Amino acid sequence: MFEGQPKGLWALALANTGERFGYYTMIAVFALFLRANFGLSAGVAGTIYSSFLMFVYFFPLIGGMLADKFGFGKMVTTGIIVMFLGYLLLSIPLGGVTATGQTDMMAMGVMIVALLAIGFGTGLFKGNLQVMVGNLYDDPAYSAKRDDGFSLFYMAINIGALFAPTAAIGIKEWAENSLGFSGNDAYHFSFAVACVSLIVSILIYYIFRFTFRHVEGGKRAVAAAQQNVPELSLKETKERMIALVLVYAVIVFFWMAFHQNGLSLTYFANEFTAQSSSGLESMWFDVFNLVMIILIIYAGFSLRDAKTGKAKAICWGIIAFAIIVLVGKYLTLEGEVAVSAPIFQHFNPFYVVALTPFSMALFAYLGRKGKAPSAPRKIAWGMIIAAFAFLVLAAFSVGLPQPQTEIGPDGYQVAKHVADQTPYLLIGTYLILTFAELLLSPMGISFVTKVAPPKYKGMMMGAWFVATAIGNQLVMVGGLLWGPLPLWVVWSVFVILCLLAALFMFSIMKRLEKVAK
Repeated sequence: MFEGQPKGLWALALANTGERFGYYTMIAVFALFLRANFGLSAGVAGTIYSSFLMFVYFFPLIGGMLADKFGFGKMVTTGIIVMFLGYLLLSIPLGGVTATGQTDMMAMGVMIVALLAIGFGTGLFKGNLQVMVGNLYDDPAYSAKRDDGFSLFYMAINIGALFAPTAAIGIKEWAENSLGFSGNDAYHFSFAVACVSLIVSILIYYIFRFTFRHVEGGKRAVAAAQQNVPELSLKETKERMIALVLVYAVIVFFWMAFHQNGLSLTYFANEFTAQSSSGLESMWFDVFNLVMIILIIYAGFSLRDAKTGKAKAICWGIIAFAIIVLVGKYLTLEGEVAVSAPIFQHFNPFYVVALTPFSMALFAYLGRKGKAPSAPRKIAWGMIIAAFAFLVLAAFSVGLPQPQTEIGPDGYQVAKHVADQTPYLLIGTYLILTFAELLLSPMGISFVTKVAPPKYKGMMMGAWFVATAIGNQLVMVGGLLWGPLPLWVVWSVFVILCLLAALFMFSIMKRLEKVAK
């Protein structure tokens, strides 16, 4: 699984892991922070949240255009610096509501400036780093490993995201209980985590730069590369560009549905899901238990590939250690544990990391049989699976009351907890959504780097993120529907949109598979 990959993959993946850890630590609590700190309604908080996500994924278009001119490495470094300044500004507690109960416009203005800086910095960093990963596989020695490489890269991103919700909750509680900050001011300590993680990312990037420097580009390198790029005919270029635009149209609806994880799904966790857990169920909310499961899975796959007795013994030792830890923690369980809404966001990255080996093994097996589905076909099936996730949620939401608010201790409207659905409902929903994500996101990025006309790689990767940005802006639909409609209707909207997108994808499949050959 890990063999035969270019060394630069691991350095770029780890640099991205640090950045994503900081980003997802912020995202885990951001929607709840907006409502608590500024006293905003679910719809207004959702609009700000989705607008931020939109900018995060729109700016890579500009970052890609700049990289096509100045090189990918320079844009990645600049992006980290700009993001750092944005997170630093967001970390300053400036309040949110004035003495008269109105939103503090200065605090809101500073937050918006910080969000724009984070979005622009991410635009310079995110897409260009992924283009560099794709360029590693332009080498014929690694070209056959492209899809596997992006799956491993995507897995590494989610290792950072896995620990983010626990970090966000833990640091906020530490600021409240140990430092005496109010609940709203304590959120800013969670945002400050990103500053530290970006320092780690830039250190990793420069320490291991020698493994990928040949794909960084630069003014001279870009000019030389453009001279050596094989010329495509105008017809072929047009076919490729149209195919990519059609795929972009589909992924808009996936991200609109998927990124409900930080908005309506977090609202659901906060207002409709049990706030405590006990017994075996409670073990799912300890991230270190999830790490033990991951260790068992990866040691099991390594055991299968081990060629020496020593390697097999190490694998068995890791498996035994992880099982002993899990059994020991189960036997010492006492009472109930509190379940905070943001913690549910660690299930998606956990599933990505845990399921990636199975996904890679499945498609490797199908590839050997000559039955591996193409990247466009995987994307289409991913949309169907995403629809199924929301169908499950809709079915279990029938009969639940509509979302409600009440007057909080500060005198303004806050969300009211009105039901205690089993946590397994959201745990299962995230599992199904992750199956969809593994089919769509890494395969979509791989498809773009493979099909994009060579002279427009940076721009077309940026366009992928613009499509994601549009989908993220539409995430606000979940917030706007939250309250006025029954929950099962809210989830059904996403079911219908995902199914329509899948139907469209299958209708253009031949055109997409033609350019991917």
